Amino acid sequence: MPDARALGFIKAFNFFIYGAISIYATFFPLYLRDAGMSSFAIGLLLAGGPFVSLLANPFWGYWSDRLENARRILLILLIGNAAVMQLVFSLKAVYWIFGFMLLYFFFQSPLFSQSNSLILDVAEKTGRKFGAFRLWGSLGWAVMAVATGPVLERLAISRLWIVYGIMMAVSIGLAFLLPRGGKPDTARKAPRSGSRQLWANKPFMLFLAIGVLISIPNSMNNTFVSIYISDLGGKSTLVGWSAFLASIFEIPVYLLLDRYLRKNERTMIGCLAAVSVLYALRWFLMSTAATPYMVLFIQAMHCLTFAGYYYVGTQLTVLLVPRAFRASGQALYALSWGGVSGIVAGVTGGWIFEQFGAHAMYRISAATALLGVAGFALLHRFIARTSARDTNVPGFSGR
Repeated sequence: MPDARALGFIKAFNFFIYGAISIYATFFPLYLRDAGMSSFAIGLLLAGGPFVSLLANPFWGYWSDRLENARRILLILLIGNAAVMQLVFSLKAVYWIFGFMLLYFFFQSPLFSQSNSLILDVAEKTGRKFGAFRLWGSLGWAVMAVATGPVLERLAISRLWIVYGIMMAVSIGLAFLLPRGGKPDTARKAPRSGSRQLWANKPFMLFLAIGVLISIPNSMNNTFVSIYISDLGGKSTLVGWSAFLASIFEIPVYLLLDRYLRKNERTMIGCLAAVSVLYALRWFLMSTAATPYMVLFIQAMHCLTFAGYYYVGTQLTVLLVPRAFRASGQALYALSWGGVSGIVAGVTGGWIFEQFGAHAMYRISAATALLGVAGFALLHRFIARTSARDTNVPGFSGR
């Protein structure tokens, strides 16, 4: 069982790895704009990440389950991530950047699902709550985003590689100190038929499909909000503060959900429907923004929308997927959240942003989120009917 020191390393690792990806997510679109790329080209490039994740998430999830060693998988992902990204920063030709970014996404896209799998294993063994570990990721995301803005104003956005490289180096060092993860008290090997069992799990597949509708607008916002703020007259410091406000208030949300969320399917799906309503409101407000400061404060709703969906969805996946396939289940959840939806968001979002502007993109996002609300309402009704007919539906025992 991991001791207090090992638990501290997990929290520190979450802080730095989320901080590193925060720097990438917040400032890399501005780096590409500074390099001369159009909004459509940026969206197309970043859509490569979700496309690659269609392969990368199941691939690394399978090997994490088979090897029963989440730490080893995380180290491979981190080292590949850091090495390839430094190469990308040294490239000037657009076609080379596109090519090596695809390789970068192969290592980057599964990072969070695999770290979540390790956290869930440790939390189960120690009796700790998932949110008590995950909140350190939110803190790292918020602090590093707001701290990097002024640094880049002094260094220039072209030197983003320095800040990102330092954060990844620290994350790799901490990863060596993490517990092994993925090894339950009673040894087991994930059956090779696991992927078939997951795809045959109808409630889980419906949950993932509906989640795509909610995650498409979220991915659009993640890709273009920094450019939106810049186009409205905001500087790098303000972009950093936007990411800070979007993340820092996730911490009390995770703590409250740890304490009060009821761990049953219908309650969780009801929560996801409510979160989706808030998403629709958030995107509508973004469509009316006239100044970068309005965007800044609307971004604070991220703590209720993304944090609520991320936490509840992760816990719902634990219930719907048998324990032997936990890493694969979390990988598929990440795939639905950032894979299929990210491809649509990058390509269509970039085209809408360039042709019709940010306000139109956010109005379409609000309508898409409302479709997700309807989907979760139907899923809630389906589960209620299924549970009443047969309380032993395959996939719902979950553990």
